[in-house]
Amino acid sequence: MSKFACLLLVFLSALRVSAAEPLMRDLIGLNTHTIQFKTNLYQPVTKYLRNYHPIDWDFGKDTSRPQTFPLAANKVSWDRDVYGPWRKAGYHAHASLMFDNLKTNDWKDMERDAEVYGRELAKALGPSSTKLIEAAEVGNEPGLYDDVTYRKLFEAMAKGLRAGDPKLRIATCNVEAGKSGRYHKSIECVRGLESFYDIINVHSYAELKPWPTWERSYPEDERLKYLKTIQEVIDWRNKNAPGKEIWLTEFGYDSSTKKPEPTGDFAKWMGVTDTQQAQWIVRSFLIFASMDIDRAYLYWFNDEDKPSVHASAGLTRHYQPKPSFHAVAWLMKSLGDYRYVKTHQQNASAWAMEFVHETDAKRKVLAVWKPTGEKGTYRLKITPDRMERMPLTANAPEVKSHSGKEISVDESPVFVWFKEP
Repeated sequence: MSKFACLLLVFLSALRVSAAEPLMRDLIGLNTHTIQFKTNLYQPVTKYLRNYHPIDWDFGKDTSRPQTFPLAANKVSWDRDVYGPWRKAGYHAHASLMFDNLKTNDWKDMERDAEVYGRELAKALGPSSTKLIEAAEVGNEPGLYDDVTYRKLFEAMAKGLRAGDPKLRIATCNVEAGKSGRYHKSIECVRGLESFYDIINVHSYAELKPWPTWERSYPEDERLKYLKTIQEVIDWRNKNAPGKEIWLTEFGYDSSTKKPEPTGDFAKWMGVTDTQQAQWIVRSFLIFASMDIDRAYLYWFNDEDKPSVHASAGLTRHYQPKPSFHAVAWLMKSLGDYRYVKTHQQNASAWAMEFVHETDAKRKVLAVWKPTGEKGTYRLKITPDRMERMPLTANAPEVKSHSGKEISVDESPVFVWFKEP
C-alpha cells in the first residue's frame, strides 16, 4: 500500500470516529427534578439535564383541560421556576413526560388529549419558541400500560409534539429489546413508528442480584446484564431503525453512610462505598463512550443519605459533593474536549482506552484502570506528557510518576496525556 493510501485510510478512519462518537462533554448527562435542582452547584459535572416532568402537573385531574403553558395547573412556572433558570445557566434540558400517576381510565379521551397536550407543550417550550427544552420522552417507565395502549398513547402524543414543534426531538420511554416488563416497554412497541421519534431511550443498572439485596457490581463484571442490555438495543436500532440516536437516560450506584433499618423492604439492601460509587460511575462513562451511545444520564443529582434503592445515588449528599462529584468533575474537565478512538486492552489485568482531542488529532489521552482486585501494572507504548489519578476530593488530582514504561493501576482510572508523533 502506498504512503498516500495509508494516510487516506487513517484520515477516513478519523472521520468515521469523529462522526460516530460524541465528545465526552456531550455524553455526560444528569437526572434531576424541577425546583430541587441547584443550577450553580452542578456546572462542573454536566451541561445536559433530564427532568422528570409529571404531565398531571400541567392539567391536574382533567386530561382535557386547556393548557396554560408555561404555567402548570399546580402553579409551577416551567419558564420562571425550572427550565428557564437552567437555560440561563447554560444547561440543555429535556423532559421525561411522565404519566405514571394516570390510570388508563383517568384519561377523558386518551388519544385526543395526549395529542393536544403534546402539541401545546412543544409549541410553548420547544426550540422554535422559548428553547426551554430540546427533547421530550413519551413516558419514563410506563409498565402499568399494556403494550397496545402504550403504542396508541405514544403515537398520539408524538404526533402532537411533531406538529407543535418539528425541531423538538422525540424519545421513546425506557425500552429493551426483549419483552415488556414493569419498568420498561419492549422496543417492538414502536416498530413501524420511526417517523414519530428521533431517540431510543434505555435504562440500565449494574444489578448483580435483585430483591432483597439489590446488590450491584463493577461495570466490567461479565455476570451483569448492564452493558448487554444496552448493546441489545443498539443492535436492534442498527437493524430496524438506523440513524436513530440512543440515549441511556438512567444508570447509577447507591452509596450511603447509614445502615438499613433491621426490618422492612430494605432490611437486606446492599449499597456501595463512596469510593466505589465514584470509580464505577467514571468507568461507566468511559465504557459508554466506546459504545454507540449518544448521551448517558446519571441517576441521581442529590440524595439525603437514605439506605435504600435509588435513595442514595446522588453526586451530592445534602447538596454537599460526594467523592463521585469530584471524580465526574475531573472527568469532564480532563476529557470534555476528547472523544473515544479505540480500546487497547480489555481484560482482568487492565482496561486501556484511547481518546483524541476534538480539534487536534495529535493530542490524545489514554485512560487506564484495573477492573477489580489488587494493584497491577500496565506497560505504556507511548511517552507520557503527564499522568493523573482520579481524585476523590476537591484537591488537585494525584500526579502519577512512572518507572520506565510501566505504570501502576488500580480501580481508580489514570489518565495519560501524550502527543502522537
